[in-house]
Amino acid sequence: MSETANERRRFHRINFDAATELAQGDQRWSVELHDISLKGLLVLRPADWGGDPALPFEARIVLSDEIQVRMEVELTRAEHDQLGFICRHIDLESISHLRRLVELNLGSEELLERELTALGEQ
Repeated sequence: MSETANERRRFHRINFDAATELAQGDQRWSVELHDISLKGLLVLRPADWGGDPALPFEARIVLSDEIQVRMEVELTRAEHDQLGFICRHIDLESISHLRRLVELNLGSEELLERELTALGEQ
């Protein structure tokens, strides 16, 4: 990615490895999480992928036995072996967990506040 594109990016992507599942109706896929941000996630496409891009998905990221991040997501990009999703809805508990994860990985409360402001503007 070019330096200009990096500067335009409003949400830092965090490389993160956690058990992740996508669901759409009765279909479920275990996926490998590549990265996550306050705005969405990028996963590796599973071999048995058959999701309908016109319908929403539910993403579930397991952070620990007691902590999960759940969000309604929309498929925005399907390239090669990756699927990119944008978050359309996230509950208060999940956004709190995601915020903490981002804060720990950014290492800067200023960057976190900038991203939260950008999230509110959308």
